[in-house]
Amino acid sequence: MNEVERVELAPGYSIARVINGCWQLTPDHGGGPGSEAETLRFFAELVEHGFTTFDCADIYTGVEQLLGKFRLGLADPDRIQIHTKFAPDRNTLHALNNKDIDASIDRSLRRLGVEQLDLLQFHWWDYDTPGLHNLVDRLVRAQRAGKIRLLGTTNFDTAHMREIIAGGADIVSLQSQYSLLDRRPEKQMANLAAQTGIVLLPYGVLAGGFLTGKYLHAPSPASMNRSLQKYRLIIDETGGWSALQELLELLDEIARRHGTSIGAIATRWVLDRPHVAAVILGIGSQSRARDNLALANLQLDERDRQAIACLLQKQTIPAGDMYELERDPGGPHTKIIKMNLHDGEDRQ
Repeated sequence: MNEVERVELAPGYSIARVINGCWQLTPDHGGGPGSEAETLRFFAELVEHGFTTFDCADIYTGVEQLLGKFRLGLADPDRIQIHTKFAPDRNTLHALNNKDIDASIDRSLRRLGVEQLDLLQFHWWDYDTPGLHNLVDRLVRAQRAGKIRLLGTTNFDTAHMREIIAGGADIVSLQSQYSLLDRRPEKQMANLAAQTGIVLLPYGVLAGGFLTGKYLHAPSPASMNRSLQKYRLIIDETGGWSALQELLELLDEIARRHGTSIGAIATRWVLDRPHVAAVILGIGSQSRARDNLALANLQLDERDRQAIACLLQKQTIPAGDMYELERDPGGPHTKIIKMNLHDGEDRQ
């Protein structure tokens, strides 16, 4: 068995460098396994191979409960790490109070069947809406009470990350989009990470599958779900479909030299970036335990890195700082984002 790479987010708390992302398990996305039994089998296979870290959220319908069920069924429940998120609805953000925040934390604890959340990553939709600093203070209070081990953020820009850290909160990580197509973290966030020690936990490293062999020499898809639309817009920001094809052709050439896949090369590139602690790869309709294992022995050489760097110099980095395009109220990126996912949910 290949040795699975691990990293410490904090003293005594280690995670796998490939995190099992659970967004695709939500009914809204519909890209995961066909049944609960199959999902639990995928979970077990991943853990058996050493991929013990899972990423979910309070807005991923049913996923916290499913991970809680899986965890309690393990001989050693503490063998796995579960990272969740606090993502309040955009339309009630202005009314968020301490009672709501406490209830959300307690709900995640209850669903996961734990006394302490391993890593709680929080999101804030609108910086102009008051309440962010109160949220941070309340989460820090819960952390001091033992309900939360570590705090992280998701989809924050550099200025607000700097502000939160300067306020005294011990933030260990930022979950954000980062890939060969979306290199916005390299503009400003990488410098803040170097200064403060926060690490990046990227998602979208395969751009919803666009950075795989599936789309090499293929036309742009005629119909797309919201996830693919999101990444297709990023492709447009970086030079369009022809630029993607040029990138895929290079990655295919490198992959052939290493006897691996385009997706593996794209993932390894992100894993090797400074300040990236781990990447999040979604649990899809096929088990990816073996694909994940192949990353352990894959190393890009200087020839590979130089060829990729040379090509990337010709491609555009999406405009703005982290998640800035997605916050533009009139922009195409914002229009496809659902911001009120708690509406009508079961609060158990």
